[in-house]
This record gives sequence, structure tokens and C-alpha cells, in this order.
Amino acid sequence: MASGDIAQITEALAKTHVGEVELSYKGRGLKLDNAESVKEMVQDIEQFQGLQSLRLEGNTLGVEAAQAISKALEAKSELEQCHWSDMFTGRLRSEIPPALKSLGNALMTSGARLTQLDLSDNAFGPDGVKGIESLLKSSVCYTLRELRLNNCGMGIGGGMVLASALIECYKQSSAAGSPLKLKVFIAGRNRLENNGATALAKAFKLLGSLEEVHMPQNGINHPGITALATAMKHNPNLQVLNLNDNTFTKRGSIAMAEAIRHLQCLKVINFGDSLVRSEGAIAIAGALREGLPLLRELNLSFGEICEAAALVVAKAVQGKADLEKLDLNGNCFGEDGCEALRDAMESMNMEELLGSLSDDEGEPDDDDEEDDEEEDDEEEEEEERDKSDTEENGVNGTKDIIEEKEEPHCSSELTSFLISPSAEKLMSLGAKRILLIEQVDVSDASKVSEVFLKISSVYKDEPEVKQAVFESTDALLRKAFSNSHSQSYNFISSLIVNLGLLKSEDKKIKKLSVLPGHLLALEHAAAQEFFPADQAGILEAFLSRNGKVLESCCSARDALKTTLVKRTTA
Repeated sequence: MASGDIAQITEALAKTHVGEVELSYKGRGLKLDNAESVKEMVQDIEQFQGLQSLRLEGNTLGVEAAQAISKALEAKSELEQCHWSDMFTGRLRSEIPPALKSLGNALMTSGARLTQLDLSDNAFGPDGVKGIESLLKSSVCYTLRELRLNNCGMGIGGGMVLASALIECYKQSSAAGSPLKLKVFIAGRNRLENNGATALAKAFKLLGSLEEVHMPQNGINHPGITALATAMKHNPNLQVLNLNDNTFTKRGSIAMAEAIRHLQCLKVINFGDSLVRSEGAIAIAGALREGLPLLRELNLSFGEICEAAALVVAKAVQGKADLEKLDLNGNCFGEDGCEALRDAMESMNMEELLGSLSDDEGEPDDDDEEDDEEEDDEEEEEEERDKSDTEENGVNGTKDIIEEKEEPHCSSELTSFLISPSAEKLMSLGAKRILLIEQVDVSDASKVSEVFLKISSVYKDEPEVKQAVFESTDALLRKAFSNSHSQSYNFISSLIVNLGLLKSEDKKIKKLSVLPGHLLALEHAAAQEFFPADQAGILEAFLSRNGKVLESCCSARDALKTTLVKRTTA
């Protein structure tokens, strides 16, 4: 055989890429403006047999060049992975949608079935999402497992278009007998805000197949966080949840805590720089107590969390055999608080798992007003909630404290007491008092706390009254603690706030004049078997650090502290 023939055969074999499945132009910095500039690339694509993965990231692609590449892709039915991030640098925003549409149409023509689509770092905005809308709805994406759209500037509008496309894809793929099972969703730095996140939450809830969700730095506040939390409950195989640098606040944190307690496959939780705050941290600790056996990383950094709440979180991760890192940096512990946290982790032989505390913000001042930036937003939300509460709960907010029963007059008797508590009214309830107390709806932690405080407020050092108060509060707490850890932790958190041991972010909560009866009823309950030792530990942590606010009831306070210490060291 002539040497020229051998050379031709060798060149042909090289272009068939025998044994390879990926063609990569990654990071070459090519400026591809027209068909001529991609001539060689088009030839490579056309001659590549069995092409499964195409990497174009790190170049810059114009409309005409995209159209030429698209023509070559029309015959590539085996293509599964499109790594097309960072490929429009320097292009006009108006160029990107038509380029994406050309590429998407080519994939639809080819009959390809994608498993990965990465369009991150393309800054294409809402119009760019419209450029891939048809592709995402098509059969090409019925098999999609990973969708990466990080740093694309989608905005609220783009997020809503994306959500609609995913929902349509799921419906169409289900009708075709092979429902979409997206596993990885990445969309950080996209300014999705509440409406975009809420729209995507609807898609996530429908999918139910997610294993990783990354949505950091999207300007999402508690309404959007709550919507995402609800959706996460429907994705039982979720392993990684990254919502770093959003704004949870108390309500978002509590909603997310309720969600993650259902996610037993969760390995990585990143809620750093998201204003989880102390009440939220306690709620998350409650979820940790209930499960999450596979947890490897927990990030609650830069969340305005106080020392006592951080200690509650630290104790909640005890026994997590797979834990590799607990990040509580950048919170509000102070030097003594940081040392106490290190000591607590060391006592559990977990000190090496605690991340750096070098950026601690120090203990907050009593008149700290750092949350003022969010107050306007939250006040608007709370005004709407308050209007709803007034309509649903009545002016005094006690209408729904009692669950509806067959004997409505019984509920009205207890309601009458709660509106205007007195020892005489409590005693007049007689033998049916405990039955009425057991009708209290304990699903709302703040209302359970309210009922407890109202009953204990009528305490008198008279045998009959004392017994009536203790029996009533014991019955209430026995039922409250029979709930999930998350709900009972929320109750303890609400009680701590009401007693003045923790500053609430909700400025509408009125300061309570703490009475000895409040603390004595709590002390009596804490001594009973139904009162969980870990809940006693939470109370003891806050009482030890902030007990000065109860100086007016120092005798009752000290009795309570003694009992709590006994429960936690028993």
C-alpha cells in the first residue's frame, strides 16, 4: 500500500475519534463571529462519530457562527451533554437569544436526548431564557438530569419563564410515559427574588426528583424561601441545598426547618449569610434533632445568631457520624461566646469540625438597629398578615387557639378566660378544665406560648389556685411536647422571646411583664418526665446568659434554673 494511502486512512481514523465521546473547545478564547470562523469546528462536529458531549465554554459565539454550528448538530442524535457556559462574552444582549434558538432548534431536529445542559455565566437575561424556552419544553429535555444556569441574570421574568418551561416539560414527558427526572438545578446570582423563586418552587414540587438545588444570591426573602421550603418537602432524595446569601429571617427559617426535617438524604445545608437569626437557628436545631443522619456540612455563618442559639445548634449535631464541618463564623457570640462554643464542641469530641470563628461580629448591643433595612419590607408583609389574622382570629387573636370540637360552648368558656385571665375564671372551669386545655391547637407555637403565659399569670400562692395552674400548664405542655422536635423547639423559642430572654425580630411582639407565676409554672413542668431534657437545655442556656432580665422575679428564676440544670445533667 502506498504511503499516501496510509496517511489518508490515518487522517480519516483520527477524525472518527474512535473510543471518544467528547469534542472540546473549552477555554480557547476563540472569537467566532461568522460561518468562516467556525468552518474547522463544523467539520470536526460533522466527522465526529458518536458525539455525546460538546464543550464550547470559554469562547464567544455570534449569531451567524451559532447558525453554522447548529447545522452540523442537526445530525448528532447521540448528543447528551452541552457544556455551553461563558460563550457570549462581549456580545450584545440582542445577539444571544437568536443564537440560543438556533442551537436549540438543531437539537430538536436531531432528536437528541440531553442529560446535561450548562449555560452558566452567559448573562443573557430574561430574553435569553425565552431563547431556550422551546428547547426546555421539547422531547430533547425529557431526559435532562442536570440544568446549570448560574449567573445568567434571568431576573424575575426569566425565572417565571423557566419555571413554566420545566412544568410543561414534566407534563409532556409524563404523557409520553417517561417523566422528567431532573436531579441537579443550579441558578445562583440570577436576581430571581420572591416571585421568581415562588414560580420555580411550583416546578420543583411537581418534579419531586431533585438531589441538588443551588440558588445562592438571588434576593429571595421569606415568602420565596417559604415557597421553596414547601417544594423541598416533595423531593425526598435531596442531598444538597444551597440558598446562601438570601434573606430567611425568622419566618423563612422556621418554614425551612419544617421542610428539612423530612429530608433524610440531606448531606449539605448552606444557609450562610442569609439572616437565619437566633429564632431560626433554634428551629433548624429542632429539625437536626429529628433526623438528617447523613449530614456532612451545615453552614449558618453570618446569620446574626447569638451565642445561646449557637450552642443549641452545636448540641443538635451531636451524634451526626458523617459530619465534616459546622460553620458558625460571622455571628454574634463575642469572645466568651466563641470560647463557650469551642468548649461545647470539644466536650462532644467534635472540636475539629467547627469552622473558624475569626469573623465573629461580637455580642449585639441592646439597642442594635442593624435590621432596619428590612423592616419596611417586613412591615408591609405583616400588615397583610395582620389584616388576615383579624379576619380569621378575631380582634383579640384567640378565636383559633382552640380546635373546633362538637361542644362549641366549651371552647367559648376557655376563650373567655384567655381574653381576660383571672384565677376565679380558671377555677370556675372546674373538672372539665383539663379537657378544655387539651383542645388547644398546639400546631401554632406562638399561640401555645400565649396560652401558657395567660394561664400561669393567674398563679397565686394558694393551694387550690396553684394546683389548678400547674395541672393546666402541665396538660398544655404535655401535648405541645408530644409534637415533632421542630414544633416543640419553635414553642420553646417563642417562650424565650416572650420572657425577654431573646430579642425578637418581630417588633410587633409586645413586651411582657414577667410574673413569678410564669417561671414557677415553667419550673414545675420542667421537673416532669414529659418535659424533654434537650428543651430544658435550651431554656437553661438562655437563662444562664440573659437571666438578668428576670431580676424582678429572682427567687422564681433561680428555682427554675436549678431545676433545668438538674434535668440537663441527669
